[in-house]
Amino acid sequence: MYELIKNLGGWLTSGTQWSGSDGIAHRLAEHLQYSLLATLIAAAIGLPLGLLIGHTGRGAFVAINLASFGRALPTVGLVVLVFLAGGLSMLPVYIALVALAVPSIVTNTYAGMTAVDPDVKDAARGQGMRGHQVLLQVELPLALPLIMTGLRLALIQVVATATIAAYVSFGGLGRYVFDGLAQRDLVQVLGGAVLVAAVAIALDLALSGLQRLLFRHRPAQTA
Repeated sequence: MYELIKNLGGWLTSGTQWSGSDGIAHRLAEHLQYSLLATLIAAAIGLPLGLLIGHTGRGAFVAINLASFGRALPTVGLVVLVFLAGGLSMLPVYIALVALAVPSIVTNTYAGMTAVDPDVKDAARGQGMRGHQVLLQVELPLALPLIMTGLRLALIQVVATATIAAYVSFGGLGRYVFDGLAQRDLVQVLGGAVLVAAVAIALDLALSGLQRLLFRHRPAQTA
């Protein structure tokens, strides 16, 4: 075990391991690109849906059950299915990552909207606010902590799962995991896993800190 940890440390700190198109820096940039783009697409889908059903109260049953279905989808299986249908491209990876991220965004956005005190909404309407004004000026600001929690959870899930890009011969930190398995190189496999975990933890800490900073004067809310 000591020898394995020593070799892993050498692998992670080697200068040559960080340079070139197969280096850690390049693979890290690819991994972040996949993760951030997929999360942005998922947010573009999930946020409006969550806001709509939370504001109107319509379609909640369907949306929440679809979100649960999305969580149950086997990510690798979805990648393979879209890969067989559409050919070799990043499309299967993005579809799988977006399908993974949307449920957290939808459910937390919906939860944040429904957590807003109905009396506050009634008071806003009593002051003459219209539906879209109540949504944007009252409900959305109050729901933001839970919405951000959903975005944070979605991003961390996507970062942890973006290794599947390497499953269909693309890049990212998953390249070390799949190449290491093919070459029976345990140090490379562990190195890839450690890097993915480190990125996920770093992003989680950064987003958690940002969330606390933005809402430090508000009562704590949980997902």
